[in-house]
Amino acid sequence: MFEKTMGIISTLKHLRIPFSYYLLPVFLFALSLSPNINPDSLRIVFIILHIFLYPSSNGYNSYFDKDEGSIGGLKHPPKVTKLLYYTSMLFFIIAIAWSYTINASFGTLVVIYGLVSMAYSHPLVRLKKYPIISWLVAGIFQGYFTFVMVYVGLNGFAWDAGLKLHVLIPGILTSLILLGSYPMTQIYQHAEDAKRGDQTLSLKLGIRGTFHFTAVCFLIATACFAWFFVSKNQFWAVRDFALALSPVLIYFAIWYSRVLKDESAANYTWTMWLNRISATALNVFFIHYFIKSTQILQVLGFI
Repeated sequence: MFEKTMGIISTLKHLRIPFSYYLLPVFLFALSLSPNINPDSLRIVFIILHIFLYPSSNGYNSYFDKDEGSIGGLKHPPKVTKLLYYTSMLFFIIAIAWSYTINASFGTLVVIYGLVSMAYSHPLVRLKKYPIISWLVAGIFQGYFTFVMVYVGLNGFAWDAGLKLHVLIPGILTSLILLGSYPMTQIYQHAEDAKRGDQTLSLKLGIRGTFHFTAVCFLIATACFAWFFVSKNQFWAVRDFALALSPVLIYFAIWYSRVLKDESAANYTWTMWLNRISATALNVFFIHYFIKSTQILQVLGFI
């Protein structure tokens, strides 16, 4: 009885449902640009992704990684059990079945996302051990691909909507942010990754190199977002985007100064606080952007 209880607790922890908060900005950005906002679709797509699909991916990868050190959302991960594997698969099946009630395109995109996330840690493929491939896959699929998946699900469009410029460009912008931030999520796992033979990009770059790489990517992504807002005559969004991200920049600078003095500061606690601050900043901005953009469209008579 005790072992079953501990297995259930371990499984719930490894699903890391609250961790979906860090992936919410992509959903909100896609929502803010959606022309056919339907409350029912919004609720269903949100639940499918944040309660079932993302936790399924978390649990599946945790099962095969069997981490002993800290991972995203879990400072002290408990030992995984077979129940975690079965639960992650059940969540994936629920996500697939429910997503097809939206339309076939959304369902197919959910399937592809899930399979790619499985390939990330499964021993037969284990994309995680290839630094450039894993970086590109994480950035593209958690950024552009997820943006398109949300956009298709919310609006009931076909998958090829993701090839149109008004969807393609903001989708690429989300990938730019992910490509920059992804190595930072690996910075405290160097020893654990090296022990397993996973040559992550952060491990290749080194601790200071990871900071430098992220800083350059952040500047590029910020400039591209500014261009996007200006192209839509939303100059207010450039200012508000910069203001929203200012706490992230300040925290990043303080953390970097600590790391220059002592590289042990590149640890789980500092990393998770960067994730919390950046996710909160982006979530607040995109909610604000959604509200203000919608008001502008109403004034112009487009909706």
